[in-house]
Amino acid sequence: MSSGNDQQSEALSKPTFSEEQASALVESVFGLKVSKVQPLPSYDDQNFHVYVSKTKDGPTEYVLKISNTTASKNPDRIEVQNHIIMFLKAAGFPTSSVCRTKGDNTASLVSVDSGSEIKSYLVRLLTYLPGRPIAEIPISPQLLYEIGKLAANLDKTLQKFHHPKLSSLHRKNFIWNLKNVPLLEKYLYVLGQNRNREIVEHVIHLFKEEVMTKLSHFRECINHGDLNDHNILIESSKSASGNAEYQVSGILDFDDMSYGYYVFELAITIMYMMIESKNPIQVGGHVLAGFESITPLTAVEKGALFLLVCSRFCQSLVMAAYSCQLYPENKDYFMVTAKTGWKHLQQMFDMGQKAVEEIWFETAKSYESGISR
Repeated sequence: MSSGNDQQSEALSKPTFSEEQASALVESVFGLKVSKVQPLPSYDDQNFHVYVSKTKDGPTEYVLKISNTTASKNPDRIEVQNHIIMFLKAAGFPTSSVCRTKGDNTASLVSVDSGSEIKSYLVRLLTYLPGRPIAEIPISPQLLYEIGKLAANLDKTLQKFHHPKLSSLHRKNFIWNLKNVPLLEKYLYVLGQNRNREIVEHVIHLFKEEVMTKLSHFRECINHGDLNDHNILIESSKSASGNAEYQVSGILDFDDMSYGYYVFELAITIMYMMIESKNPIQVGGHVLAGFESITPLTAVEKGALFLLVCSRFCQSLVMAAYSCQLYPENKDYFMVTAKTGWKHLQQMFDMGQKAVEEIWFETAKSYESGISR
C-alpha cells in the first residue's frame, strides 16, 4: 500500500514508466536481457512483471519495483526492507529473492528528466513468486488458522533481525500504521455526510479513548503491516482424500513495514481475511487461534482486538475513497476492499464488541480441545 508519511504528496509522485523504459531499466541496472514486460497493479508505486531470457541457472521471472519519489527519499528504509526479505527467506519463509544490481547493491536510484524537473526513483528487482492470491479461493478454517500462525511466526522471527538502519522503521506519521488511526480525521471529508462517516468518527473516538491509552501495555515488534488477501499467495496440492489442499507459497509487499505491536499484525490480518469471506464474522476466531498457537495475547491485547480490526477497516476504506479522488482511473484497484468492507464494518458495529468477541474467542478456544469449527 502506501509507503511514506504524506499520502497526498506520495500519490502525486507515483512513477509513470512505460514498458519500454522498465525494460531498459532492468537491462541497464541489473544486467539482465528482457524478453517481455507486463504492468502489475500497485497502490502508489509502480510494479512490472519482467520475463528475462533464460540464463544458465538463474530465474526467468522477476518483479521490477519502482518506488514513488517520496519513498525514494528514504533509501535506508528500502534497504532494510530488502534485508528483511532476505532474512525471512533464509529463515524458511516463502519470500522473494532480492536481485543485486550491477554495482552489487539491493536497490539503485535512477534519475529521470521529466522536462520540467529531474525526478529520482529507487528501483529494485525481486524474483517472481508462483501461486494465486488467496483472494481467489474460498478460505477454509484450516487455512485461516495457518495464516494466523504465519503472521505470528513472521513477527516473532523478526525479533532476531538486526540492521544498523533499523530505526528507519519507526515511521511516526505513517498513515497505514494502526497507531495513527486519528490521522484519518483530515481525510473524512471524502466520505460526505452519511452513516459510514458516523461509524468511522465513532471508531476514531473509541480508538483515542481505549487504544491510545493502552499502547504501552502492548508488546512491540516489527509488523509486515499489510498481510492482505492479495499479498498472500497459495498453491494447491491433492490431499490423501483427493481434495485440493492449499499451502502458502508466497508473501508479498513489505513496503508497509514499520514498528508496531503483535496485536496490530493480528488485527490487520483478520480484517483482510474477512474481505472475501461469506462468513466474515467467523474468520477472526480461526486466525486468532493460529496466531495464539505461536504468540498468545495478553488480556489487554485481547480486549483491544475488536476495536483494532474496526480501525483497520476504517484506514483501508477512508484511504481508498481518498485515493479514488486523486486517481479515478485506478478506482477498481483502490476499491477492492470497499466492495464488501463497509458492509463488514457495519455488521461488526451493529453486533457490538461483546457479541463478536464471543464468536472469536469461542472459536479459538475450540482449537485448544482439538475441535476446529
